[in-house]
Amino acid sequence: MADLLGSILSSMERPPQVGDQESRRKAREQAARLKKMQEHEKRQKVEFRKRMEKEVSEFIQDSAQTKKKFQPMGKIERSILHDVVEVAGLTSFSFGEDEESRYVMIFKKEFAPCDEELEAYRKGEEWDPVKAEERKRLKEQAQKEAEADALRGPSCVNPNTDYKDKYSHLIGKMAAKDAAHTLQANKAYGCVPVANKRDTRSIEEAMNEIRAKKRLKHDDGESASGTS
Repeated sequence: MADLLGSILSSMERPPQVGDQESRRKAREQAARLKKMQEHEKRQKVEFRKRMEKEVSEFIQDSAQTKKKFQPMGKIERSILHDVVEVAGLTSFSFGEDEESRYVMIFKKEFAPCDEELEAYRKGEEWDPVKAEERKRLKEQAQKEAEADALRGPSCVNPNTDYKDKYSHLIGKMAAKDAAHTLQANKAYGCVPVANKRDTRSIEEAMNEIRAKKRLKHDDGESASGTS
């Protein structure tokens, strides 16, 4: 009986201690504060969205405005604004280097920015349509001139001086002139004297003539030695 009573008492939960009660109280307070913060943040988002819807609606009704720049805002606010703009049928972009300076610009559909305008905003520059049109015109003109030069082909280059004048102090003017007339281009062997090109003898005929000249010279030498 005593064992049964002891087992029943041991299975029962012990009454909470003072420390446990304090911990549970702090947990309940923290949960209440968190819930309150979440509700406050939710109300802020709702109020911010209503304010953005009002500003976007006024922007649409103002025919003089084609674009609108908002002050820098956080990531959540930018997301809400982008959503409002999309629902309204407009176009929006975020610009700025770092998170603290990023802002949103909205545009009416019929005045959507071109690539050059977006690039200017990304660089932190003001968009000037007059200067942009002038740059575009100069770029197109340069491209047309380049195409015209390509169609004309390479231009003939005329040297300022003649090569004979350049080397006349080395070989003389007459020698340079004669060399220019004497040498002619040969596709197989390059430049050779014209006189060599007129020699139509075969190699064997040329060698026979050389041998005959050597024998004649040799015979003349022996005749001269016999006479002496």
